[in-house]
Amino acid sequence: MKEILAVIKPFKVDEVKDALAKINIHGMTISEVKGFGRQKGHKEIYRGAEYQTDFVPKVEIKIAVNADQVDEVVETIISAAKTGKIGDGKIFILPIENVIRIRTNETGTDAL
Repeated sequence: MKEILAVIKPFKVDEVKDALAKINIHGMTISEVKGFGRQKGHKEIYRGAEYQTDFVPKVEIKIAVNADQVDEVVETIISAAKTGKIGDGKIFILPIENVIRIRTNETGTDAL
């Protein structure tokens, strides 16, 4: 089992969610986060004054999948989230040792 952690632009969340639903991925956790990468923040204008913000708003999506689904899920996220501009985000793939469904005590892939 693997955890796919994707950090994407906020306006791409619905497109990613819908694309994942088409490949039967329905469970995910979404968090609003802030950070920066190579773009080092961005400039904004507030009440006529321009200022630099060090952290850019992003959305973090966490998805637990069977190892054999990783490539398809990653490709789906990339195709739905990509704008071709700086700040499109990153995808991290992490190992999951075990999963337990609290309601039924199912473990492993049965709990997904």
